[in-house]
Amino acid sequence: MLLPFSPDLLADLPGDGFEYVELDLDAVALDLVRSTEFYVPPYNAARRSAALVAEMPRLRVVQTLTAGVDHILPLIPTGVTLCNAAGVHDAATSELAAGMMIAMERRLPALMAAQRRHEWDPQMSQSLADRSVLVVGAGHIARALERRLVGFECSVTLVGRTARDGVRAATELPDLLPRAEIVVLLVPLTGETRHLVDAKFLSLMPDGALLVNVARGAVVVTDDLLAELQSGRLRAALDVTDPEPLPADHPLWDAPGCLLTPHVGGAASSMWPRSYRLVAEQLRRLAGGRPLLNVVARG
Repeated sequence: MLLPFSPDLLADLPGDGFEYVELDLDAVALDLVRSTEFYVPPYNAARRSAALVAEMPRLRVVQTLTAGVDHILPLIPTGVTLCNAAGVHDAATSELAAGMMIAMERRLPALMAAQRRHEWDPQMSQSLADRSVLVVGAGHIARALERRLVGFECSVTLVGRTARDGVRAATELPDLLPRAEIVVLLVPLTGETRHLVDAKFLSLMPDGALLVNVARGAVVVTDDLLAELQSGRLRAALDVTDPEPLPADHPLWDAPGCLLTPHVGGAASSMWPRSYRLVAEQLRRLAGGRPLLNVVARG
């Protein structure tokens, strides 16, 4: 069992017949890699750690520490089960999304710039309270964000692929977007969602609306969003971009009405205890022959 952290951080691990090893990407032992059956790739070394999958002939299960698996899914061999970290990043990512919304509505970037200039700038701003928020996505993180936004007295609508209790269908987006003052993207990157937010989608958002992307950069057509930002019609708060990392000379850096963070939605202290609990539970389930949680692709 190859882990990205010390096994001592995990509670109640099965013992007999199991060996737990902490991965060191800078000194990977090939014999260890080739004997691995359960693999947890490190959170912040996606490309390097995902490439090891090809060197694991005995691999049975890959458990990511990310909610999204678009970076590793194409590398998973036939017969290997892939599980994601659904639930691990609910708190961190929903906090960041809510924080970005508050920052943009309450003009925090402008006020910080005024502080650096030693200028007093007591202008009125928008409150997050009473905003109409459309969340495109209805998974764990979307539900966590909904709970937080209700506490801020927002009107929240969730959108999923299909309609169900408390969730509107994606086919209703053309009717929902014109009434949304804030649109939050919380969908996985798939063939359906890639470039979902294009010029047509953006044109349906009302003047002055805020687009918040804490999903994947490629959900948005960057050039189409840039056109709206440069015209001043829309605003954006982006934790993810396409391309990513964003090149130093990319026009998004200086686009008006745009707040950027470097894909840190899940990168907060709250992810670690949740990661440890998930990995330990998966190992107990594997040892006991019980179904694994969060299966994305079944081996």
